[in-house]
Order: sequence, then C-alpha cells, then structure tokens
Amino acid sequence: MTTSNFCGRTRREFLWQAGGGFAGTALAGMLQGDGFFGAGSGSSQLLGAEAMGHQNPLAPKLPHFAPKAKSVIFLFMYGGPSHIDTFDYKPAMKGRDNQTITVKTFGRGGHKNEGRIVEPRWNFKQYGECGHWVSDLFPNVATCVDDIAFLQSMTADSPIHGSAMLMMNSGKVQSGSPCLGSWVNYGLGSVNENLPGFVVMLDPTGGPISGAKNWSSGYMPATYQGTIFRSKGASIIDLANREGTTRAMQRELLDALGDVNSIHAASRSDNSELAARINSYELAFKMQQHAPEAVDLTQETEATQKMYGVDQPRTADFGKRCLLARRLVERGVRFIQLYSGGNHNDSNWDAHGDLEKNHNFHAGNTDQPVAALLKDLKQRNLLDETLVVWGGEFGRQPTAEYAAGTGRDHNAYGFTMWMAGGGIKGGQKVGTTDELGAAAVDSPFHVKYLHATILHQLGFDPNKLSYFHGGLDQKLVGVEHIAPIQQII
Repeated sequence: MTTSNFCGRTRREFLWQAGGGFAGTALAGMLQGDGFFGAGSGSSQLLGAEAMGHQNPLAPKLPHFAPKAKSVIFLFMYGGPSHIDTFDYKPAMKGRDNQTITVKTFGRGGHKNEGRIVEPRWNFKQYGECGHWVSDLFPNVATCVDDIAFLQSMTADSPIHGSAMLMMNSGKVQSGSPCLGSWVNYGLGSVNENLPGFVVMLDPTGGPISGAKNWSSGYMPATYQGTIFRSKGASIIDLANREGTTRAMQRELLDALGDVNSIHAASRSDNSELAARINSYELAFKMQQHAPEAVDLTQETEATQKMYGVDQPRTADFGKRCLLARRLVERGVRFIQLYSGGNHNDSNWDAHGDLEKNHNFHAGNTDQPVAALLKDLKQRNLLDETLVVWGGEFGRQPTAEYAAGTGRDHNAYGFTMWMAGGGIKGGQKVGTTDELGAAAVDSPFHVKYLHATILHQLGFDPNKLSYFHGGLDQKLVGVEHIAPIQQII
C-alpha cells in the first residue's frame, strides 16, 4: 500500500494496517503484559502470543531437582591457553629446554612422534590452604585457588580451532546444534523478562573463528540464541529508542488503536511463528526500557571499578565485561559468555610463535578482572549460586611447533579448565596429565563431562534434558549416559 493510499485515513487505521497488522498485534501483546488491559476487561485479556495459545518460550521453568547454581559465567580463553604454563605445574620439564624427545602430538601441524621441549617460561608458586601451584602469569587468580576446582585432565575430539570451539560450545564438532547457553535458556527460561537469558560479550579485536555458530540456538527456535553485548559504545546495537517512546506515548498509541475486540479477533490465528515474533518484539521493547540501567557501570563505586581494573588501559575492556557479567547475574540472566581473544593468531591465545609475548599479553589483560569477579561475587553472596567456568577450546603441546622459537601447537589430548562457585568444591584438582603435559593419564574428562557438570549444577539430569528434533530426543551430552564430575561437587 502506498503512502497516498493512507491520505484522509485516521492514524488508528494507519497503525493497525501498517506491516500487515504486525504493529497492532505486537503492541497489543506488549501492553497486555504491562497491565494496560485490566483484569475485568473480558476478551481484551486474550491478546498477543497468549491469545494464540502459545506460552512465552522464555518463561521461567523448573529444573529436574533443586539447583546449586542459578547462573553461569563462562570465561572463554579463545585460542587455547597453555595449561603447562598456567595451572598444570610440570617440574620434570625444568632444565630440559630444547631437548628432543619421543612424544605423540596432534595439532594443526598434523601427527608427530617427537619434538623439541619448550620449558615453561614462568615460575610456579603454591597458593592458598590447598597449596595449588599457579604460574606467575596469574598472580591475582592465584589468590582465589581455595574457591577453584581445577580439571587437569580435559580432552576434546579436535585440535582445530573451528571444530574444537563448536565442541566446547555445543558438544559436537559439526555446526547446527544448540550451544550450551541455548540449552540453559531452553531448560530454565528467564526470571527477568526485560533482558535476554543468554548474553555473549566478544573481544574488541573480533569474534572467534566459527563466528555466530558458537552462540547459535541450532535447531531450536532463535529465541534461545545468544545476544551480543559490547563493552565499547552502545552495549547493545540499535537498542536506543530513537523515537523517544514513553509510557505516555504507549497510552496514546493504545487510544489510537481503539477497538480492542478487533485486535483480539485478529490475533487468534494459531500461528507459532507470529507468536515468536510477538515475544521477540516484547523483549526488544522491554530491553529499550531496562537494559540501559543494567549496563550502566557508572552506578558502580570507584573502588569496585578499580578492583576490576576498569581504570587501567590494560585491563579496562575485560574488566568492564566481567563487571557487566556480575550486574547481569544480579538481574537474573542465566548464561553469560565472555571471550578473551578474537580474530586470529596473536589476537588470541593461539601461541604458535612467541609464547612469552602472547601469554604475557592475554594473561595480563584478564588476570585482575577474573580475580575481581570471583571476589566480588563472593563478597555479595552470589558466588554460591553463580557457576564460573574458565578455559579454552584445548591446551598446548609441551614441544615446539617449529625448529626455532617457543611457539606451541594445539593439544586436545590433555589440558586444564577450572570451575568455581555454584556448588563446586574449591581448593582441589582432579585428574592429571603425564609428566610433560602431553596427554591426560588419570581420570580423563571429555568435554561432555564438563557440560554434564554444568547442567547438573543448574538442577538438570544431563541425560534427560532433551529437545525433539529430526525424529530424536536430542541432548547436549549425546546419546550415551554421561555423569557429572562428582569429585568436584
């Protein structure tokens, strides 16, 4: 319909007919949720998605049993940090720099049977009552070891970034499956109708190699996918309400729409896609009202911002994102994923060339903010109900990738991740790698066991949380029975 066709018509007709009626339907649903239609208004109560018999897919849901954790913060160290240079102490490597040894490795350089040892470049010290060894790369996180459970025998299926990241995020090396955050969003819903249930914050250098597949909802509705928040500029793209709509303006629009009964009749068609759109419109509108407050870090004290390193150029970006994660957890967001490292090569933890330069840079950017997040959650009594996960898509090999230099290739045979809070027993380590850190030798834990543990802490039996697709009850952990890592619970 052209603009000229609207000449002489009322704004009521314009608003109702614009966009094939979607404008009126969506607005009616939003206004119903805000209580503009009173309890005694008869048929006007049945509007929006509820009128079509469809429940909000993000409505809060009960887990299988009482959860220990309500939210998850996943600190993703993209590129693969070296476990033997961070949290997996290998004293047997001391004094063996450049020594050629027989060792089986598999990375981007293919399968190899021998290599040149690259001795860890940082000293290790014992910290906390548990006495866990941590390298000089993480002096601040080291002060939190009594709250951390180290998983030192992790394994994955792929030593290649793209497929390994998909494995860590979705449980499969192929794309097309819902990621962990989507499963949490689907299983629990959201207790905050004004913010997404699943938020992703990327590194300022760019997103990871697999892109949006890492926060995709796969075969689930798009409602469950991750929403990108930014640490620079506007946290959420296109969130600003350019028209300056206020509740007063909503009332004016309601008056313009007029006949509520006609809205009700138009919105009764059984159309799940329309219902999903209405829910999306509602969330977008509510975010315009409430998200600006949630991402406003100026509400935090100067001392808090300083603790996260927001006042220092080196730590400002990751510090802001960690602080924002804490604010989102306080407001009921279920799953938050922060990426350290983006783009390619030394823009992330992928230390193929100069190991020292690479890891000094990325650890220096994240150490203070990560420790601040743990301590801040703890002092606010939020750590007990917030599960914090740290790690990358794999680790790194004990031997050099090239004939010269300190670079290490990828290692999916054995690496370290850690968890804290959310009912996790801190001050311990589970599993071991061999004396060089080349492969897990005691209690190897596949990525699926990590996923099962996260779901368990959120109140789910990981073998029963399913979504019917392609004729099967699909599960994050796959078809075989997977138990959570009981040693750390």
